[in-house]
This record gives sequence, structure tokens and C-alpha cells, in this order.
Amino acid sequence: MIKKKRVIILGSGGFVSSKVEKYLKKSNINCICIPRKLVDLTKKKSSKTLSKLIKQNDYIFIAAAKAPVKNFEMLIYNLQMLKNITDGIDLKKISKITYLSSDAVYEDTKKAITENSKVCPSSYHGQMHLLREKYLGDFYTNKICIIRPTLIFGKDDPHNGYGPNKFIRNSKKNMPIALFGNGEEKRDHIFIDDLAKIVSKIIVNNFKGKINLATGKVYSFQKLAFTINKILKKKDNIKFLKRNGPMPHLGYRAFNISKLKKNFKNLKILDPLVAIRNEIKNY
Repeated sequence: MIKKKRVIILGSGGFVSSKVEKYLKKSNINCICIPRKLVDLTKKKSSKTLSKLIKQNDYIFIAAAKAPVKNFEMLIYNLQMLKNITDGIDLKKISKITYLSSDAVYEDTKKAITENSKVCPSSYHGQMHLLREKYLGDFYTNKICIIRPTLIFGKDDPHNGYGPNKFIRNSKKNMPIALFGNGEEKRDHIFIDDLAKIVSKIIVNNFKGKINLATGKVYSFQKLAFTINKILKKKDNIKFLKRNGPMPHLGYRAFNISKLKKNFKNLKILDPLVAIRNEIKNY
């Protein structure tokens, strides 16, 4: 346990980092939150500011990124941000770095993904995270945890991407839920509070290495849409759109979460459909 240590949260105030902060504080962890308005990590001078803030035996949680990465310019932007961060970190001082990556680093496969699955990202977003992982791993080999979550949902998500968040918001506004093709592609989704609880435990228990965060359950986007409509008692508001390209991830994104269960045995992760039913009123 690290109760007497400090956790420096880089990228605080975001969708994920704010929730992680909440659960760390529940464990009586001293969190030092560094939002962009305090330190702009895209500026080279931020390195000197960080070096003054970080103390002996601090734990660093990196959730700072401009995402999702859609082009080469954004990729470079995020790599420079990480460079500024690492330039401000004294390797001898810190106890551990926990980096929030993404499942986008993995290649598309019809098999359930494990931490040993091939990394071969097909998007700028995945490439950015994999390059960041590599850079951090080269410098902090024995002091790093890489977290690779599946798609995250929750009412405060700022992106409103294709999936539960957008479906719930549209249905509540009496707007159509648009599905590509028949919405037949299947994937895992994890609720933000469950993810934040796990991340806080990873930090508190000083876990190191690579770990995927997912539920182990997959549902089609059509199933998600119909479930949401049923809960909200909405009818005839699903719109099927012609698909202009192949299904993302070969139409399947599942995870084997054996490593997660092994290392966090008492952990309870909500089935995505259960989480939707529990939280839909809060959107």
C-alpha cells in the first residue's frame, strides 16, 4: 500500500482522471492534481515546473493526452507532450509511473485479446499510444504500469462517440439512434466508475507491467441500442445507415481478463448492460 505517498495526476480534471482521483482520495491517498490551466504540458517550460513539483518517492499517473488522435499532427502533438513530461521526471526520485493507454494498440483479431496479443495499431490513435508506451518503457522499465482499457462509457464522457453514451443521449432527446449496417459488430465496453476503481487499486497496490481493463463481455451495438430503448420505453427511433467501409476491428473486440481477475480477485466489474440500466437515469 502507498498511503503515505503522493500521487501526481497529470491531466487531472478529465473524464477518467477525475474519477480516479475520487477513488484514490477514498483510499486516503494524497493526490497532487495538475490540470492544463496549472501546467500546460505541451510547452517545453512545463518540464522545469514538473521537476520542481515532483518529490522523492512520488507516484505519477499520466492521463494527459489530446484524444482521439485523428491525424499525424495530433500524433506529434501528443508525443511532444510526453517528451516534456519525461524531461521533468527524475528517474531516481519517483516510485512508479502508471500510464493510461488504449486497447487501440492491438491488432484486429477475432480472438479474445490478452496482454500478450500482437500490438499492431491500425489508427493514429493506437500508434500514438504504442509509441508513448515504448518511450516510457525504455526509460522506466521496472517502474511502470501500462493500462489498456476497452471503450469507456459514462455520463460525463466528452467525446459522444458511437456507442452507449451517444445512444442514451439521443434516445433521451427523442432523436434517432443511428446504427451502421445492422449494428452487428460486437465489442466490450467498460463503465467509467468500474475502470476508475481498478486504476486506483493498480496505483495503490503498486502493480507493475501491462494490464487490459475490460469486462470480458461482448454485445452488438444493436443489442445496446435496443436495450437502451427498452429501458427508456422508446420505439421506432433506430435508424440503420449504409456502411461505407469495413466494420471496425473485423466486427469483433473481445478480451480475456484472466490477468485482471488473478491480480484483483475481489474486484466486481459490472456487465455493460447492467451498468447501462443502473446509470441511464443519470445521463
